[in-house]
Amino acid sequence: MSLLERILAGDRLSLARLLTQIENEDPEGFQTLSSLFPRTGRAHLVGITGAPGTGKSTLVNRVAQTLRARTGAAVAIVAVDPSSPFTGGALLGDRIRMRDLSGDPGVFIRSMASRGALGGLARTTAAVVDAFDAAGFGWVLIETVGAGQAEVEIARTAHTTLVVEAPSLGDDVQASKAGILEAADLLVVNKADLPGADNAVRALQSSLELAANLRPVWDHHGRLEITEVEPAGQPAWIPPVLKTVATLGEGIPEVVEAIRSHRIHLEGSGGLKRRDRERLSAEVHALLGERLLEQFLSSGRGPELGAALERVVAREASPREAIEALLGRT
Repeated sequence: MSLLERILAGDRLSLARLLTQIENEDPEGFQTLSSLFPRTGRAHLVGITGAPGTGKSTLVNRVAQTLRARTGAAVAIVAVDPSSPFTGGALLGDRIRMRDLSGDPGVFIRSMASRGALGGLARTTAAVVDAFDAAGFGWVLIETVGAGQAEVEIARTAHTTLVVEAPSLGDDVQASKAGILEAADLLVVNKADLPGADNAVRALQSSLELAANLRPVWDHHGRLEITEVEPAGQPAWIPPVLKTVATLGEGIPEVVEAIRSHRIHLEGSGGLKRRDRERLSAEVHALLGERLLEQFLSSGRGPELGAALERVVAREASPREAIEALLGRT
């Protein structure tokens, strides 16, 4: 049997091999993924983001367990870890905190190294998510690095974005400043047994009064735009603010029901197709940018790029002027 056939037959070792090929940007892996791609578009993608120390990994652990128990569908977890400064690999902290899931054959955990990528995700996160989707996982939970204000990148990767906050960390203020509330479909104040939880909830609810009808959307140039969540005549989704104590499992059923409710809302309003289009559009444009740069450098014009950079360093041209000159527009 081929690797593709083994994956479709449910062989988890073959799927793990494919994921490794994708992360290593092996052409063979991308060829297999291309063959699998027509089978994608069925999984619901849930992004979980927030600052370090909010308990994201423990929350993901509990949410995965509850999704398995309530839906019976297979759950994949893509945990984007910070890269080791020595090996470039993932630090695997999330796997340590998700040991409770290790005995469930319906759960697959994959840790990925961010490898310096900004926005809380790795370069190949979208491709890994597509592989899980094609392999038949009904839910894919994507946990970001937790870099704070750079986390809005997850909003154009997931169908449902869950932002995790914690009391007394000032995250409610940071979220408002970063615009991350506009990215949130659900807000969770974790560690709600700590002092200040009710204040954090109230602060987030107040901020939502300004942001509840907005959603970030990226145009074809990758620029952030703000638009209404739903078309005219459709009720807007108001992000709920939920309290949890993930270490004890408190509030997790409510979070899972909110995720499922949001999925139903998206299906009924046409938002699911719209967000899926945004996600794929962002992936296509990102890959186009990478390939165009590779082609430019492989065409023997590397010295021209180096000379343009020197002009910028010498303040003889702005970065934009230098690029326009390279492209022959000036």
